[in-house]
Formats: sequence, C-alpha cells, structure tokens
Amino acid sequence: MTNPQEDLSKIIAELEQKCVELPGNVVAHHHLAMVYRKAGMIDKTISELNRCLEIDPHSVEARINLSSIYFERGDLDAALKENLAALKVNSELAQAHNNIGLIRQQQGMADEAIAAYTKATTCDPKMHMAWTNLATARVMAGEFELAAQAAREALKLEPDFAMAHNNLAVALYYSGDLDGARQSLNKARELGYQADPRFVQMVEGGK
Repeated sequence: MTNPQEDLSKIIAELEQKCVELPGNVVAHHHLAMVYRKAGMIDKTISELNRCLEIDPHSVEARINLSSIYFERGDLDAALKENLAALKVNSELAQAHNNIGLIRQQQGMADEAIAAYTKATTCDPKMHMAWTNLATARVMAGEFELAAQAAREALKLEPDFAMAHNNLAVALYYSGDLDGARQSLNKARELGYQADPRFVQMVEGGK
C-alpha cells in the first residue's frame, strides 16, 4: 500500500527540481505552490506564489490563491490588496469580486458585500457560489426576499448545493415562510450541511 505523504513528498521533490531547471517558468512555480498548499506548507506556498508574481506580475491565478491564504489567516487587508491587484489585470474576474464580497462580509459591510457579489454574478452568471454568498449578504442587510431570489439562482445552477438550500431556508424564515424554511433546511441537512443549531431550533420550534 502506498503512503500518500511519501507520494506527495516525491511530487514536491520533482517539482522543486523542475523549478530549478526552469526558474522563469511561472506555470512550474505555480504548480509547486499548489502542491505545497496541499501539503500544508503555507509559508512555502506564499513564497512560491510571490515568485510567480516576480516572474509575471499579471498572474491573476497567483494573486487569487495568495488572497485566499491571507483571508484564511485573517489578514483581510492583504487579501483585499491581492484581489484589487487582480482586478487591475482583469476587471471582469468574477472570483476576485466574489473574494472581495467575502472580505466585506467578514468586515460586517453588508452593502459593500452585496455590490461585490452582484458584480461577480454579472461577470459570471453561472458562478453558483457568488449567488449563494449574495443570499447571505442580503440576509445581513435585511433584504430577505432578494436573498431568497439569490439562493434560488444558485440552486438553478447547482440543485444539490447544500449551503444554498440553507441560505434559502434562512431567507424564507425571516420572510415569514416557515413551511418553506423547514423544507429547505431539511434538504440542506439531508445533503450534509451542518446548520446552526440555534436556527434549527427556531425553525423546528416554529418561532
């Protein structure tokens, strides 16, 4: 039986050698960065992604991946900076707009999050994650009917997306549709979503 960790170490060694042989190849360095990330070697991931940007400052893939690492670390300013830089290269990059929405949402800036998510869905109407996130932001803003619309758009694209069912449940609950909220919440939980226990109690208790 093969050891996944040993296999990963072998892949890393091969990619590191390739980067030595092709020091100016952004694809090689980006590939190595992603394998480092898979291995949990985050500092090395950041280093390689920055190397990608040294080679090609217009590498939006490197900036998007850097932004997600910074976001996970709670460095929202650095995450925002990378996404804004990516948008300077491609102003219609849906992933960057979606990421900015996540940052603004984390900062409690509902209106700004809505604007960013809306832009993401405009750039890529099939981006179900952006629609799902838009539903969350609209709930934050108290726009429950619009939140339900956004969640339904996500479910048109991904009918079994558990988070979208949960977000629809939240929107319906606060819109006063308790039966609809129960149905959507049950679907989300059937699909494996770990709903907020307090919300489950509210819906099941009919309060």
